[in-house]
Amino acid sequence: MANYIYIAASIDGYIADLNCGVEWLDDIPNPDDLDFGFAEYMNKIDAVLMGKNSYEKLLTFEEWVYEKPVYVLSNSWTILPKHKNGKAELINGVIISVIDQLKTKGMHNLYIDGGKLIQSFLKEDLIDELIITTVPIILGSGIPLFGEVDSHLKFKHLHTEVFNNFLVKSHYIRDHN
Repeated sequence: MANYIYIAASIDGYIADLNCGVEWLDDIPNPDDLDFGFAEYMNKIDAVLMGKNSYEKLLTFEEWVYEKPVYVLSNSWTILPKHKNGKAELINGVIISVIDQLKTKGMHNLYIDGGKLIQSFLKEDLIDELIITTVPIILGSGIPLFGEVDSHLKFKHLHTEVFNNFLVKSHYIRDHN
């Protein structure tokens, strides 16, 4: 099983503002309507595992953005909001048991989405690849991409792409040496 992160962050390392807002991403120039490699990335994953806050944000979008199965990890919810029934499945438990549950469903390559969930996976050293797109904006505060970890986590740089002379997308793989 591999766990992947594909996320945008501000120069100062935030993935959302203090109100979980990501409207600043709407200002990204995209005259050629590029997907910045997202479709190719989605082809290698089996499912999306996101936290409750990310799912709540997803519910505010006009269209459902995922074709892959979506699992929402929450230990406080007992059901998902009804207006998106069939679009996602609630899952609960500690991270290792959730991974085991998803393995039994044939989900081996997971897209981990959401600040707190990403931080939890990093804290448990369960992230295999990071794809971080840096947006040239300083938010000053908000939800950080990274949090505290118990030991250093080393990654190898695979490559970096620049899109529209604006976005910098860097791809890293976990280095266990």
